Amino acid sequence: MTVHQLNELLLICSLVLLIAVAAVRISSRSGLPSLLLYLGIGIAIGQDGIFDVRFDDARLTQVIGYAALVVILAEGGLSTKWKEIKPALPAAVMLSTVGIAVSVGITAAGAHYLVGLEWRQALIIGAVVSSTDAAAVFSVLRKVPLPPRVTGVLEAESGFNDAPVVILVIAFSTPGPVDDWYVLIGKIALELAIGAAIGLATGWLGAFGLRHVALPASGLYPIAVMAIAVVAYAAGAMAHGSGFLAVYLAAMILGNARLPHAPANRGFAEGLGWIAQIGMFVLLGLLVTPHELLKDFWPAIVVGLVLTMVARPLEVFVSLLPFRIPWQEQVLMSWAGLRGAVPIILATIPMVYGIDGSRRVFNIVFVLVVVYTLVQGPTLPWLARALGLSGSADAADLGIESAPLERLRGHLLSVSVPLESKMHGVEVAELRLPAGSAVTLVVREGKSFVPLPSTVLRRGDELLVVATDPVRDAAERRLRAVAQGGKLADWLGTSGNGRGRSS
Repeated sequence: MTVHQLNELLLICSLVLLIAVAAVRISSRSGLPSLLLYLGIGIAIGQDGIFDVRFDDARLTQVIGYAALVVILAEGGLSTKWKEIKPALPAAVMLSTVGIAVSVGITAAGAHYLVGLEWRQALIIGAVVSSTDAAAVFSVLRKVPLPPRVTGVLEAESGFNDAPVVILVIAFSTPGPVDDWYVLIGKIALELAIGAAIGLATGWLGAFGLRHVALPASGLYPIAVMAIAVVAYAAGAMAHGSGFLAVYLAAMILGNARLPHAPANRGFAEGLGWIAQIGMFVLLGLLVTPHELLKDFWPAIVVGLVLTMVARPLEVFVSLLPFRIPWQEQVLMSWAGLRGAVPIILATIPMVYGIDGSRRVFNIVFVLVVVYTLVQGPTLPWLARALGLSGSADAADLGIESAPLERLRGHLLSVSVPLESKMHGVEVAELRLPAGSAVTLVVREGKSFVPLPSTVLRRGDELLVVATDPVRDAAERRLRAVAQGGKLADWLGTSGNGRGRSS
């Protein structure tokens, strides 16, 4: 590649990124998941598009898609709140195991008997479309506050169900006879166990190291956090476990640990996640051949109807039967099973293995994802309101960033007071911080000052709190308690133990 060609490539990539960033704004206003706009960009510059770029390398697409998925899962794990996901964990595990089996079986039967696909192709489609996508779901639901149980189940399910689905798709796409069901169950259980063990161990060791080793620059912490998450994936995959589960669990531990510069860590991961999504969707749009989609349009509609109207509701009903979850929440969870990048990426696996009819499988999955995201995405907020599951959000968590002072054996806590926080109107003295900690500076409307004990805190204030090592955690718990319950937090039973966005 010459310098001139490199410059042209950089120019094209930069223009695509700028257009994609502008598309985020359109997506936020329209309620459509941004994946559709990114796919549209790829289709527009690909074959049959404006630039007629011909790209058909399924193997390269799969490799880049896997790399992007690792970054997206890491970002999702870092932003997952343990206090919300913990009560929903059993239900999410059931949806990601038993629910996947129900969905694959029903969808494959529909693809075989209604569309006429061979059983191997039908099973591949059933497995591919059984994985929900966190980015697609929460790009729509982030504007609609939902009960914590619903949010926790949907979030955990989208993080967990990629692992068993990948195993099934590879098993169905491998040439030769498909393993017996009990062999598949054993393989899935073993790979999930290995991935979970490696992910938890990597996350714990990484958090321990970052808390006890002071890096020379704050900008190195986000890089280290993402590197640890990627190490979890690589170690899990090399140990013949589920690397996707490993990276999600490791990132979740890192995101809920009290790491230095945690907001910056999450911001960096979010930026990488956006780049990964943009690149992945544009590449998938390039891979598709638009004029080939027409003949597979109605088969995709039929398979999608079976998936959304039969398989997904039964999956939710069977999986959540032991938990006595209200029918309204089950209906919303059924409709919120959005498919996004993961199914389209997984649809490249049979193409790489050379399975007969794999191109048709890819086209059906592509059309299904696009059409049903267009239908389900914009209607999710309406359905949540119709079921009475949307309401006012809880008071926003404090944004607390911690910077360690190794030589002074202390911490600087940078505290942002959100607009909804009950810390508004509380005097500094009424914070009742533990001995060894104090509010040393307040920034208000761009001006900083040293507060008095009688200084009244306001919405939007930025506080600088100094705390010694022994009381650092207690100081943060007290700040969160006041933010949630006001100055009477202790009497109202607000402990502030929830970490929320804690560092």
